[in-house]
Amino acid sequence: MALSVHHIAEKVGCSFRGDGETLISGIAPLETAQAKHISFLANPKYARLLDQSAAGCIIISENLTAIKPGTYLLARNPYYIFALVSQLFYQPVSTPDGISPDAVLEEEVQIGNDCSISPFVYLARGARIGDRVTVYPHVYIGQNSIVGDGTLIYPNVTIRENVTIGKRVIIHSSTVIGSDGYGFAQEGERHYKIPQTGEVIIEDDVELGAGVTIDRGTLGPTRIGRGTKCDNQVHIAHNVTVGDNSLLIAQVGISGSSKIGKSVTIAGQSGLVGHITIGDRTIIAAASSVTKSFPAGSMISGLIPARDHKKAKRTIASLFRLPNLINRVNSLEKILKDKGLMNSGPTKTHED
Repeated sequence: MALSVHHIAEKVGCSFRGDGETLISGIAPLETAQAKHISFLANPKYARLLDQSAAGCIIISENLTAIKPGTYLLARNPYYIFALVSQLFYQPVSTPDGISPDAVLEEEVQIGNDCSISPFVYLARGARIGDRVTVYPHVYIGQNSIVGDGTLIYPNVTIRENVTIGKRVIIHSSTVIGSDGYGFAQEGERHYKIPQTGEVIIEDDVELGAGVTIDRGTLGPTRIGRGTKCDNQVHIAHNVTVGDNSLLIAQVGISGSSKIGKSVTIAGQSGLVGHITIGDRTIIAAASSVTKSFPAGSMISGLIPARDHKKAKRTIASLFRLPNLINRVNSLEKILKDKGLMNSGPTKTHED
């Protein structure tokens, strides 16, 4: 399939500069693109690559002026336009239509129109599947769980009982939704399991990466807000609420009953304790250990505990100055001792 630059610009809603009749048949990085490819430049620090690229068309910022002659799509947000252009050339993997005879359907299962239910899918009693849902092999959907229209579920996903999945959700392989929350009551030396009788609600347009685990609530629901995207190996504990359009990057862990606001970004390997609230539009830097609540618009970083990013930077900068400071103190002590103004003897340190 080949599309003209003029046609692509119309489809994605932006203007172009150069030869609108240039035909594009694919997408490639700036470094390897050829005349048949479209590429993009989202970060200005890589602008030097424009001169080296052989791409037939390049998506650039409309504010970028110092460029060589060529054909360009001009965008306010180049990365967003790249996403739209990618969809024009994306060819999804074909799946069998209808319900495979090798799928298992218990009683009272409901399946909507134009669905693809692959071999070895197991739909438990009372499960309800909306229209245009694609379910790949070896997926389990538990009793009374609901899957909304247009949702895509990749192989080996487990969706336990009483889980509600919204519309246009994408769930990648090996994700588990509705596993028991980590709830135990201690009596003496033993730990007694608390039955986890709540549910999980995944709202519309959520994407869950591979190996994500989302626990059901102990009593009420665990809820993932509309448009939120979870990277691989994220863990969300029982009764957590994640607001709309948030981003949870790889290996993030959120403990029980914490509330995450809207449009929050939590970078990789960050951990949050339970029963805290993170305000809207907060950014948590990678590998942060968050032990308390933060208001909307915060920037947080640091290990045990994480704190305001500016304070964390000052703390780290101070740590780097410690060796020089210790040397200065030792020199001053030596001067004082030499002048008889200080008793001799070993200097106490924190290690002592």
